[in-house]
Amino acid sequence: MSETATRAAERAARVSYGRILAILASRTRDIAAAEDALAEAFLAALRSWPVHGTPDHPDAWLLTVARNHMRNVHRHRAVAEAAVADLLQSTDEAAPETDTLPDERLKLLFVCAHPAIDPAIRTPLMLQVVLGLDAAQVGRAFLVAPTTMGQRLVRAKAKIRDAGLRFEVPSTDDMPDRLADVMEAVYAAYGAAWDGIAGADEAAPELGEEALFLGRLLVGLLPDEPEPKGLLALMLYCESRRAARRDADGRFVPLAAQDPRRWNAGMIVEAEGLLTAAARNARFGRFQCEAAIQSVHAQAAITGRVEHAALATLYGLLAARCPSIGASVGRAAAQCEAGQPDTARATLDALPERDVAGYQPYWVTRARVLRALGDDAAAEHALRTAIGLTSDPAVRAFLTARS
Repeated sequence: MSETATRAAERAARVSYGRILAILASRTRDIAAAEDALAEAFLAALRSWPVHGTPDHPDAWLLTVARNHMRNVHRHRAVAEAAVADLLQSTDEAAPETDTLPDERLKLLFVCAHPAIDPAIRTPLMLQVVLGLDAAQVGRAFLVAPTTMGQRLVRAKAKIRDAGLRFEVPSTDDMPDRLADVMEAVYAAYGAAWDGIAGADEAAPELGEEALFLGRLLVGLLPDEPEPKGLLALMLYCESRRAARRDADGRFVPLAAQDPRRWNAGMIVEAEGLLTAAARNARFGRFQCEAAIQSVHAQAAITGRVEHAALATLYGLLAARCPSIGASVGRAAAQCEAGQPDTARATLDALPERDVAGYQPYWVTRARVLRALGDDAAAEHALRTAIGLTSDPAVRAFLTARS
């Protein structure tokens, strides 16, 4: 009983964090206070559930305890009587009698994307408060020291509280300016789950599922917008290959060597439908382009070959529309596989050294390109650099075997 209840509390902390936090914060607009209250609720669960058993509706239990904590904190701070009454009325609502709580996360995501919030901190803020990543994890994702990232996040939460920003889905006029940041955060969350598949973070599958769930919410909320469909399609294409990324012994399997029979055909069909629907809007964007790239890979399960020339064209379009190091490196990899290693090397050489020095995919691709050009010594140096930048043990073992 004790171990089962403890695991239930830990799972609730991973899966339900963003949903419950959004409900708490939407009432008070104080994200930091909501985080503190939810942390107390999880501690209470770890103390209570192993002794008394897991409640029938864990999320509702946690929400009730967190609300009670927030109420007590404000009482102890001797807030003015009228303010206390208002707060109690908003926070003392009865918890639902089912484990299905209203999902307020999209509202919180759009609050974090408010124009009053520094653009540089919007995505990190969403990753922390909605998807439960801590400051250290967010800092690593954005190559920022955890203490620095933590300070920035604290300031952003204070801004939301002090400015009294409303927790609501923005109007049609305001939506485009905020939608890009929200989609970026959802995709970054999925990327964190994808990178963590080796087991460094056992919550990675749940985080991926949360990202997919939020992607579906966006598509449902904005049926006439093509980019949310592109985002969801992109994540589904990637998710369809999750089981094929490791063999039975846990060894890394690169995309070119994966068995398409292990891909999830249902997810691929759904992704293709979303991409087709998005194309009808005739507004091509970044996520649609990245999804189209994944669609080319998915077609290999049918045709038995990868159209590398098509990939190079799509990566070129992506690099032109939404320039990034990742897009340029992907383009170089496709050019090399299409039989153009000289062009691929020129693409890589054009990238600023400071931007690629710590980017592992760049060095993997450079090694492949240099090997194709017959420069084995330089290729070996690039591969060893890539190995040194690889944190995933399975991927590191795969690369080491090739050196």
